Amino acid sequence: MVEQTAGAGAQVDEAPIEGAMAVLVTPATPVDEDLVALADGVAGAAARFVQLVETVAAGVGEDQAIALLLLEVSDVLAIGARLGAIADVVPEGRYEPDAGAEPDVDRLRDALATRLAPIDAYVEVFDPYARPELVPSRLSDDLCVIAADLLHGLAHHTAGRTLEALWWWQTTYLTSWGDAGSGALRALRSLVAHVRTGAPLEVADTD
Repeated sequence: MVEQTAGAGAQVDEAPIEGAMAVLVTPATPVDEDLVALADGVAGAAARFVQLVETVAAGVGEDQAIALLLLEVSDVLAIGARLGAIADVVPEGRYEPDAGAEPDVDRLRDALATRLAPIDAYVEVFDPYARPELVPSRLSDDLCVIAADLLHGLAHHTAGRTLEALWWWQTTYLTSWGDAGSGALRALRSLVAHVRTGAPLEVADTD
């Protein structure tokens, strides 16, 4: 939690609570029932994903962590593909209301890096349709990118701003968490394949 201290000469209307209340009363853009159902589905998948990542970071069920992450990343990418397949979702006035404080995922990233240390680092192809380039990646980074983007959209969804939530999830699926999820999914699937087949695992060096 970030503490904010007002200066001695601060006016009442400058207090942080006023800004917070303004966010809560920002009117939501009207949206049809099909998009409401899609948004509810994304919200549910997002909440499950974040809960599982936090569980893995806490060290609960370590024996099943990779398998569960494979399932949840697959599920959230599947619903992300639905966002990518529909027409662009644009809030009224092309304006995104303030969603509040951004989630602090630094401690989550550190905890995941510790839990996944033996297999955290891997190598990814940056863009298969450009000049192929191998780039170092980390599962802990990917999972936290997904979590942060999903949580931002959840803030809009919880406040009743359905179209704004869909706009954020769709935009960041195409530019951020879709890429992170695709890389993580390939890495997790590869891990499961190596374990099942007994093939040697060469851990990437990203330092």
